[in-house]
Amino acid sequence: MHMSLCFCSEIPRIKTRTRVSVLIHAKELKRTTNTGRLATLALENSALLIRGLRDQEINAAALASTADYEPVLFFPSEDAEELEAFRGRPAHLIVPDGNWRQASKVNTRYPEFASMRRVKISARNNSKYFLRRETTPEGMATLQAIAEALGIVESPDVRDQLMNVYNLKLMRTMKARGVL
Repeated sequence: MHMSLCFCSEIPRIKTRTRVSVLIHAKELKRTTNTGRLATLALENSALLIRGLRDQEINAAALASTADYEPVLFFPSEDAEELEAFRGRPAHLIVPDGNWRQASKVNTRYPEFASMRRVKISARNNSKYFLRRETTPEGMATLQAIAEALGIVESPDVRDQLMNVYNLKLMRTMKARGVL
């Protein structure tokens, strides 16, 4: 993004009980439309983990077993339950980030996640503008999905703060594209 459109100074630091780990595919790091990285900049209790690099492996076992949190894979697979049903210890949302194909491979590439509880949200994306073309009505950017999820397990205020960051990103991107 061009420096005149930068909004880094406007990203809040948000405290949450929920831990968020974004598993970003290495190819996503270069994309100007990526929002998973923004989520970790805004959330104090979060981490950005890069996958898809030959010389670096993610310690999936450590992600899958934490005493203070219940790890859940945040991915809309057929066996995923609605996040509203989640009860128990604070959640550790493990969020695959990338295009649909990249994100769907997390289920199979990391055997540690095979028995992990899967959660999803059924919120629809009613945005007028999109950073990327969506193929389903539920399709949304990673930051949007995390905002919706934290709105459920944390508070509407956390959701609103993250959506403000997303909307800044969206509007600045649309301006850079000459749409606005």
